[in-house]
Amino acid sequence: MSANDQKNTTKRRTFLGALATFFGALGVSGYAKPSNLETYSSTFDGSESPADTWFKKIKGKHRVVFDATQPHEIYPFAWPRVFMITNGMTGTPEKDCGVVVVLRHSAIGYAMEDKLWAKYGFGELFKADDPATKKPSKRNPFWQPKKGDFKIPGFGEVAIGINELQASGVMFCVCEAAITVYSAVSADSMKKDAAEVRKEWMAGLLPGIQVVPSGVWALGRAQEKGCQYIFAG
Repeated sequence: MSANDQKNTTKRRTFLGALATFFGALGVSGYAKPSNLETYSSTFDGSESPADTWFKKIKGKHRVVFDATQPHEIYPFAWPRVFMITNGMTGTPEKDCGVVVVLRHSAIGYAMEDKLWAKYGFGELFKADDPATKKPSKRNPFWQPKKGDFKIPGFGEVAIGINELQASGVMFCVCEAAITVYSAVSADSMKKDAAEVRKEWMAGLLPGIQVVPSGVWALGRAQEKGCQYIFAG
């Protein structure tokens, strides 16, 4: 092993050790097993990534990044729409707004398709209720919602589905590190192979959602591109 390879391995283990400690403190103890730490493999290999290229697409006079760390009811999706509506009211159309939503930590379920919500119990895992039933969701309620599903007092019906926001130019990305952590936890609880579950989750990402190494990495990149930070809660 070269000195550079050894350096990269040390960095990877340090990062994973810190991540394991963090999630262990939150009660996600399954991730801290040595086998999980040593078999972690990212889609990012150290070269310039597609995620960096993706961030170069941010345009517009007014740029913001919404930090979605948890389900937080409808807020991760309502605030981007309100931002664009009120900018339109003050003379800046949607096309001149640069809006990024970072789905990280327990908000990552919103980046995935309905069948994964049903199969892996994302409603319970991520503590995400269905706005219609007020119970743990068995679907992704913000992917292709029905007309009239969402209303905001004073504004009326609003188009806050992920697909609807994407059509208005909103860019969504999801934290790969969190996918790795939670898929391993889910695999452990269901007695499944962690690598296979992770593969299934990655394959079940919604169209147009960019995978990023971590949510905090994405928040940094967005701000480097001139986006102002807004907590999506």
